[in-house]
Amino acid sequence: MGTTAGIVLAGGRSTRMGQPKAWLEWHGSTLLYRAAAILARTVDGPVVVVAAPGQELPPLPSNVSVVEDPVEGLGPMQGLAVGLAAVADRAETAFVCSTDMPFLHPAFVRRVLRALPEGTDVALPVARGFRQPLAAGYRTALAGLVRDLLAEGDLRPGMLFKHCEVAQLDDERLLADAELSRRDPELESVVNVNSPDDYAVARDRPEPEIVVECFGALARNGSHRPHTVRAATLGAAASAVGLTLSRHVVAALNGDQVTRDERLPLVAGDTVAFLSADAGG
Repeated sequence: MGTTAGIVLAGGRSTRMGQPKAWLEWHGSTLLYRAAAILARTVDGPVVVVAAPGQELPPLPSNVSVVEDPVEGLGPMQGLAVGLAAVADRAETAFVCSTDMPFLHPAFVRRVLRALPEGTDVALPVARGFRQPLAAGYRTALAGLVRDLLAEGDLRPGMLFKHCEVAQLDDERLLADAELSRRDPELESVVNVNSPDDYAVARDRPEPEIVVECFGALARNGSHRPHTVRAATLGAAASAVGLTLSRHVVAALNGDQVTRDERLPLVAGDTVAFLSADAGG
């Protein structure tokens, strides 16, 4: 399928939530940072955030770039056009999401992207009873078509779907994926935050359950028995077992990614191994 990008639509500057959604906090991270970092740890290509003209954004992961939407007020189709065009020369496909999805799971992203074989332009989840155009996979070559539709006044994603090949993924098709069924059986990846009440409910949800292991000098009493903790970031996982991330401590996420980024988002099912860097871990 080739290289895949990640695109996060940061949304406008509406303060209906008390502050712009991109800045809303969720267990040690902003919603925008979490969405961008989840995509960055999942896809193998560039990750971009599409911002409204002049929009101030919270800090982002160092490997995430920002492109500015030159026109405000045209909705997600305009953001989609800008985002797809920004990565089209580096990736064949992209997962596109909004900023307000605190429960987005990499297993959901991977499942959606696998539905983009040759001949399919859009992998569109129809999850929890609704079409999810802002939790979907797109071929980046669609950027021109989206721009043309915008020029004709078609501002709804549904108009795009009438002009291209769409693979619809209902709950049953999505959950046929064993990993997704195990990690996100309620398909909460598509739950977004559209009102203060939604945000309050999301904020009250506990952090994801993960497994932490400590090795070498970090293992207490000579044991590296796995611990199950709740943590939404790598820093919170370290704190849960009495550690502080520093130049002396590194972490391996799921036996692969080695990092000291305390803001790295964690999801249900992750395993974090802490090692002593001084001991060559």
